Amino acid sequence: MSFIWRPVLLFMGLTLCAATAWGQSNTREPHIGYLYPGGGHQGSVTQITAGGQFLRGASDVYVSGEGVRARVIQYMRPLRNLNKEQRELLQRRLREVRQKRLAELSGTGRSRSPILQTRLAEKDVDKPKASRKENAAKAAEVKLPEHPLLYDLENKSLRELAHVTTVLLASRRKSQPNRQLAESVLIEVTMDPGAEPGNRELRIRTPTGLTDPMVFQVGLLPEIRELEPNNQKAYPDLRNLPNLLRGPNLPKGGNLPKPKPLELPVLLNGQIMPGDADRFRFRAQQGQKLVIETQARSLIPYLADAVPGWFQATLALYDARGKEVAFADDYLFNPDPVLFYQIPEDGEYELEIRDSIYRGREDFVYRIAVGEQPFITHMFPLGGRAGVKTFASINGWNLPRTRLPLDTRPGGDCIRHTAYREEKKLSNSIPYAVDTLPECNETEVNDTTKDAQQIDLPKIINGRIAQPGDIDVFQFKGRAGDKVVAEVYGRRLNSPLDSLLRLTDASGHVLEWNDDHVLKDGHLHKDIVGLITHHADSYLMAELPKNGTYYVHLADSQHHGGEAYGYRLRIAAPQPDFALRVIPSSIGVRAGGSVPVCVHALRKDGFNVEIEVVLKERSAGFELNGGRIPAGRDRVRMTLTAPPKAPDQPVALQIEGRGRIRGRTVSHPAVPADDVMQAYLYRHLVPAQKLLVLVKKARWRAPSIELAGDGPVRIPAGGSAQVLIKTQRRPMLKEMQLELNEPPEGITLHDVTVVPEGLAFQLKTDRNTMQSGFADNLIVEAFREFTPKQQEGKPAPQRRRVSMGFFPAIPIEIVQP
Repeated sequence: MSFIWRPVLLFMGLTLCAATAWGQSNTREPHIGYLYPGGGHQGSVTQITAGGQFLRGASDVYVSGEGVRARVIQYMRPLRNLNKEQRELLQRRLREVRQKRLAELSGTGRSRSPILQTRLAEKDVDKPKASRKENAAKAAEVKLPEHPLLYDLENKSLRELAHVTTVLLASRRKSQPNRQLAESVLIEVTMDPGAEPGNRELRIRTPTGLTDPMVFQVGLLPEIRELEPNNQKAYPDLRNLPNLLRGPNLPKGGNLPKPKPLELPVLLNGQIMPGDADRFRFRAQQGQKLVIETQARSLIPYLADAVPGWFQATLALYDARGKEVAFADDYLFNPDPVLFYQIPEDGEYELEIRDSIYRGREDFVYRIAVGEQPFITHMFPLGGRAGVKTFASINGWNLPRTRLPLDTRPGGDCIRHTAYREEKKLSNSIPYAVDTLPECNETEVNDTTKDAQQIDLPKIINGRIAQPGDIDVFQFKGRAGDKVVAEVYGRRLNSPLDSLLRLTDASGHVLEWNDDHVLKDGHLHKDIVGLITHHADSYLMAELPKNGTYYVHLADSQHHGGEAYGYRLRIAAPQPDFALRVIPSSIGVRAGGSVPVCVHALRKDGFNVEIEVVLKERSAGFELNGGRIPAGRDRVRMTLTAPPKAPDQPVALQIEGRGRIRGRTVSHPAVPADDVMQAYLYRHLVPAQKLLVLVKKARWRAPSIELAGDGPVRIPAGGSAQVLIKTQRRPMLKEMQLELNEPPEGITLHDVTVVPEGLAFQLKTDRNTMQSGFADNLIVEAFREFTPKQQEGKPAPQRRRVSMGFFPAIPIEIVQP
């Protein structure tokens, strides 16, 4: 058996094009830090801003799902602090547009008021003619800065002009920009009337690759955007706006529109800047049961450079007298606050949102739905058995029905989502679990071993910690040597339960217990959801010491309880299984080239055998190299090789893993995900909807090369092995430098030589760190050094070292010497 590889642009000739290798070694990968607004109304066309880094040359926008299309309007460079000339030009343009709006309101059709014309004329006459000419010449050289707020400036309303003035000319603009958010792309998004509401993924294509996905929501409510200034009042008197624009004051009784409160329902879009608070005024009637639901962390789950790692929003509601009548800073364990309030009397109310500690910047984006919208606070049971018709009882606000059917069709995800929907009303999404084991409901009273509920294994119990201090106890028979697993699904299914599990024998002796079950690899959290930071669900596995009766005790570790404190408790023999995550979810690679990907195995109940990883469909000529996760390993890097001809559009690939469980082959999809940092330290595998690969056209076709030998490269522990790569093209081999990319500790690469067949090198292992039986993939990166051509009159350039790309993954095994 031999492996046919295609390397990334390794033999491109002595040109700088060889320096533009396109893979994970690219430090200029495009990145989206935020979208504003973070969504739009179904059936509308809206303009949004994508802020990020390395977005120059943005050409295309890709949105997941049907019924939503997007296009790039304009790329905008980072906005620096405005200089004097830019500020003066911007102020002048704002005054001009403002006067047009005022003329339209008065019906005169004049572009400037007589007062402003007179003052500008007097100011200009006082200057010498030469000075006026110089100023005109300077003004011709100065251009307005690039900023999304200045796009289509001529058509801004008076209130929008005040917003532009506050954002761009206020003192807070004089700040150090954040490079990760400094560049902008203005995008037009079109949502069809029948576009399915919910979360989509938006990516941008640039010359250097494909950005990470960012959440874009399709909503059902009418939407507005916040307009500054709105810190103290939702709508300041428009009569004060001329002061903001540094123009003349208007006479009393001017024909200016009076601000009107918002009509419900409505969805509010905004951004919180440092020290900022945003206010919105709306009209409500007595008896309305308002649900005010915030989407902030759900738009951007983690911030790498902020503590606690997300925008921690707070909501406050004020009546017409300015009295605070309701407040929320979270919802259960979710940082996004939800405020419930029944209106006591007709009138106007103001809603305020801010960060809990007054932080803020461009990626502190929010969406707030306000209205009598349906909202599910809790349901029971929290799932059902696969293939069994199941209804859940639901409780909450504005719910016409009290039962909801659950989709339990076999073969889907183990955690699924449902919501209540009626015409243009859609509730919050609720997770639930679908399993294959027999199920039953918990029955009270079962608070002690004397009253324990008897069950036969295996079993999934649907229950509640119904009141503070409640303990649910379950009794089963076991035999010596049997292994038993007890696992709680609560927090992962939106329950506030912070479970505590104990396994005891008939005498009350505790055999095993667990509070919070956390799967971590260093600072990398590896839970199946990817968005939970308090892993409150419990898990234990134990071997029974003798035949007899055993008890599983389940309680809330904080001694809380109530109808919402539901759970699903699995008590059974181990059910070995696995799930896979492949990162990143956006991949860029040149035609014929290879790029590293990382596949994580989330192993369950002691599953410890090898997992084969393959492309589910070998579409468009892609190949996955090194596709196996050895027994006992939880993470392996592989390479994805692109076809020699680049497709016109990004390709959605599906990868799956196959493992032997109890004599049969089980397959599971590898869910695309991204390794995202939280608060400078912690990392999470955040799932994505698609694995999208963008193949860039190559100027030269990369030749096929062959790894000599069959199967993995076997390296003696403490010894070395030669790797021979066969190729027909050898012009640049003598200049090529090879390095291992992120190798396991104890393996090094040496003695790269050009041989008649192509290229050979040695792989050596350290006996102290590398033991026999270890298996992995090695990824080799090729480099080239060159000196750029010296330009006339310039100093001699320094020698440069550039990446030429990656070889496909090389499987290895460490064997006995």
